[in-house]
Parts: sequence; structure tokens; C-alpha cells
Amino acid sequence: MVFVDSSVWIDVFNKVESLEAQKLLKITSTRDILVGDLVMYEVLRGARDDVHARRLEKDLRCFRIEPILSPAIAQKAAENYRKLRSLGITIRKDSDIIIGTFCIENGHILMHKDRSFLPMVQHLDLEDY
Repeated sequence: MVFVDSSVWIDVFNKVESLEAQKLLKITSTRDILVGDLVMYEVLRGARDDVHARRLEKDLRCFRIEPILSPAIAQKAAENYRKLRSLGITIRKDSDIIIGTFCIENGHILMHKDRSFLPMVQHLDLEDY
């Protein structure tokens, strides 16, 4: 399953021709794509207005949407944060460590365009697309 981060969705919705957006658009089955509720929040908060937000939400709901934060993920995300911090790496956005941890724990591949995930790829075995 490919978990798609908001950094890629934003490019797709804004018609930015990034490599990651092109990769997403090449996936032919909606069943292969996962949207986390936190990612949905990140995308929808950037909408211009309520009409735009409803259109974005309708587009995202074509895919499987899952809640991503649970007590187990919260505990593991904090552990991962501390592990990276012990290596001198600070992940600035809480949502990124939560998303990365969710993907690691559930065996999902993360499609992203955000360098804050790179230490998780290097040190926590996050698989990226």
C-alpha cells in the first residue's frame, strides 16, 4: 500500500509537475493508495474556501482513508523521535514523525516530497517510493 503525504497531494491538486506527483498519477488502482486522516487535514486546511475544501475532500475520498494516530503509534512515534534526537536529528513537524511511524509500523511505502522524512528512511527503515 502506498501512503501519500500531503506534500505530494498539494502538488497534484495545484498541477505542479513534480516527479512525485507524476509517480502518483501513474498509479492505476485507487486501492493501492492510502490517505491518512492527518494528511486529509493538512490538505484541507490549505483550501481557499469551503467550496474548494469540499472539492478537495471529494477527490481524496476516492481513496482509502484511515485514522493514523492510536496509543500504540503515539508511543512508537515518541520512541522514534527520541531515537533520531539521540543521533542529533530533530524532526520539526509532529505530523511527519507520526506519519512516518504509521507507515513503518504498518508496512506502507511512503510517497512524499518532504526532506524531513529522509532521516526516517536512513535510520528507522521507513520505505519511500
